[in-house]
Amino acid sequence: MPALLETHALTSFYGDFQALFGIDFEVHAGEIVAIIGANGAGKTTFLKTICGVMTAPREAVRFEGQPIGGLPAGRIVAKGLAMVPEGRRLFPSLTVEENLRMGAYSRRPGPWTLARVYQTFPPLASRKHHASTALSGGEQQMVAIGRALMSNPKLLICDELSLGLAPIIIKNIYDTLPNLRNEGLTLVIVEQDVNTAMRVTDRLYCFQEGRLSLTGKSAELSTDKISQAYFGM
Repeated sequence: MPALLETHALTSFYGDFQALFGIDFEVHAGEIVAIIGANGAGKTTFLKTICGVMTAPREAVRFEGQPIGGLPAGRIVAKGLAMVPEGRRLFPSLTVEENLRMGAYSRRPGPWTLARVYQTFPPLASRKHHASTALSGGEQQMVAIGRALMSNPKLLICDELSLGLAPIIIKNIYDTLPNLRNEGLTLVIVEQDVNTAMRVTDRLYCFQEGRLSLTGKSAELSTDKISQAYFGM
């Protein structure tokens, strides 16, 4: 089966500084794939590059078989790829519902509406007219996910879903991921908590200093192999 998203020998730069070195990556429709690695390993840079925030060679990134490297981020969203950014990046001057509506600016057709988002994340329904900054960290993360879902993506990319959240909130958010997959979504998640990443994903990629150090099925990778790939020891 062809990959939904794939990269081939992907490189990325901050000026003269090379941040990614020849990344080969793929995710197939219906999968949940994790990306792990220490701080500075290149995970967020990789996401920004495939989502159009950073430049990439056109043929190095393909979505549904079509080259998208270097396309503007808005055009990539319109094709069906959405990202939940690290730190949530909500609009502080907007209400919860206004933030959610911003996700639908591409007018991409699909099943995700405000009603569906509120059904998926019930706490947001009663807070929809509140300022996004008045919400808890967990509720803000729900808004960030809901905003991405409002673009009706085929592929949802989540950067550091659990960052700064209490364990019970992390569990509640991760418990929604299989439901999202059942709705037809494919997911890529960047996660610092390796055990959580292994528990909820089909496959795993480990980054180290801008390079891939390990890849495989999450259920088949040993703790020792992951530690060696993660820390380079």
